[in-house]
Amino acid sequence: MAGIEAPSLPLLAGLARGEYPQARELFDLVLEESGLLPLTSEDLAKARWTAAQWWAGQIVACQLDPVHGAKLIHEEAAAELDYPDALQPIVDLARALDLPKDQPPDQQHIRDRVTSAARDFLATEAHQNHSL
Repeated sequence: MAGIEAPSLPLLAGLARGEYPQARELFDLVLEESGLLPLTSEDLAKARWTAAQWWAGQIVACQLDPVHGAKLIHEEAAAELDYPDALQPIVDLARALDLPKDQPPDQQHIRDRVTSAARDFLATEAHQNHSL
């Protein structure tokens, strides 16, 4: 559907549950066939920024739960990018979700703040990309 041509992609997509151990090898083969390997650290960083922007967009569009999205941005993007300033407000909110159980966070308040932080992040990114 995405227009990616890789002979091994249908094999990867069609793996049965018992064939999951083969997934890593097939995934690497799909990346190679798609011309996505070798990945440089610059490529990985760019992919993490792209993922953070996508997750933020999904949060703002109400397509991704803000709590789950904040955790994804924190763990899968910000942590791997050495906690850039642009993602810090979302990271701080994700960390607030991990408060001790005797101080449960106000989930709706944090959801609203994550959505606002995601909106701010996207606006900043759009402004920086437009200024280039």
